Amino acid sequence: MVGSPKPASRSSDDVVDEVLTATRALIGLSTRSLGALAEDLSAAQYRALVVLAARGPQRIADLADHLQVSPSSAGRMCDRLVRKGFVRRHRSRTDRRIVMVSLDREGRRALDEATAARRVMISDALSTLSVEQQRAAAAGLRALSRALGEIPDHDWPATPS
Repeated sequence: MVGSPKPASRSSDDVVDEVLTATRALIGLSTRSLGALAEDLSAAQYRALVVLAARGPQRIADLADHLQVSPSSAGRMCDRLVRKGFVRRHRSRTDRRIVMVSLDREGRRALDEATAARRVMISDALSTLSVEQQRAAAAGLRALSRALGEIPDHDWPATPS
């Protein structure tokens, strides 16, 4: 049947196991980087800031789709982020009936601060690998990120003013 997934081979199971292991390590790293922030920011809130930084202003329903949560959950999360000064609500320029949320300066600062902490942690871990291992890891992660639909940092819109 066209489009059906192929049965998993032992080799692909091994790859999935390695990705799961790496994911656990990266989630731990992510949690530690958020703990280093002066602000209280949950992993879900951080992810919302990432989506807004990467994709620009969003309707709450669209943000919910990107986060794979219900619109009401995304709305409550945005309420908390607005109170913290990390995002702002505003009317769409093209349709004043539509309310948008966008990353604010403080949200960008928190995102940059957490990213800087992660960079240090990742650099420390990578320093234990050979140059060849680092390149192989980068190539594999780049391919996996694309397959998962993640937008590379260098393609994010400019910092909000």
